[in-house]
Amino acid sequence: MNRSIKDVLASRLMLLATMFASLIVFIIAFALFQKARPILQTQPLSELFLTSSWRPLREEFGFYPFIIGTLLVTGLAMILAIPICLLSAIYLAEYAPNKVRGAIKPLIDLLAGIPSVVYGLWGVLLVVPLIRYLAPFVGTTTTGYSVFAGGIVLAIMVSPVIISVSEEVFRTVPFGAREASFALGATKWQTVKGVVMRRGLPGVIAAIILGFSRAFGETMAVLMVVGNVAKVPSSLFDPAYPLPALIANNYGEMMSIPLYDSALMLAALILLVVVVFSSIVARIILLGIEKRAV
Repeated sequence: MNRSIKDVLASRLMLLATMFASLIVFIIAFALFQKARPILQTQPLSELFLTSSWRPLREEFGFYPFIIGTLLVTGLAMILAIPICLLSAIYLAEYAPNKVRGAIKPLIDLLAGIPSVVYGLWGVLLVVPLIRYLAPFVGTTTTGYSVFAGGIVLAIMVSPVIISVSEEVFRTVPFGAREASFALGATKWQTVKGVVMRRGLPGVIAAIILGFSRAFGETMAVLMVVGNVAKVPSSLFDPAYPLPALIANNYGEMMSIPLYDSALMLAALILLVVVVFSSIVARIILLGIEKRAV
């Protein structure tokens, strides 16, 4: 077998492997849709998404409390994480000496590799008692297992993603743009705010979307600290029940209940669609930045 035939075979094998990896998402989505079809055929989406009654024994599957719980926990996590992450990324990209950057970057990468169950245990041991202690000072009482606890834990979990992507985006801003700003008499902060952040805004948005995708589908850490009560929270100190926790807690118990399997597969399909859509949007934005940099 000559070299050209080997090259052709190798390229075809790599193409097949790439196509298979790309199709996995569609295969998973199709399998989830097929499993979710029974409940979609018996109940309209408006009833499934906008009702609060979750009584599987009566075939009542209202996803509204779980959707709201997911959005509240994820939204709070992003509100807490975004300012800190952007300031950290700006410092690493624009102000930090090389030695400081070299010491901090591995620590941030290490945060991304910590298992989610470890974050959950940390939340149970520290965040939950802290919220329970502080709640009376704001005129309320809580067990500590709440939307607030889930938001804090998730904010820490998504921080490495947002910081790393944002810092790389800021560093891709041409140095000539900074020099032009300095030549006009702008200070360092004015240059960062008016040039670096403005040029890097699309990349920052992509980083935030990637962080949102990470937070939206997180299961174990949230499950351990959010309380898992199937009702719509009335405040940040109330417990919630996000969709990932619903699936993890109940999948082993649904085999003997009609439509329960289908309902949980629909919850998984909702998560998959939101995460895939968010990742595609973030990727499109990043590709646009790469083209402009070239």
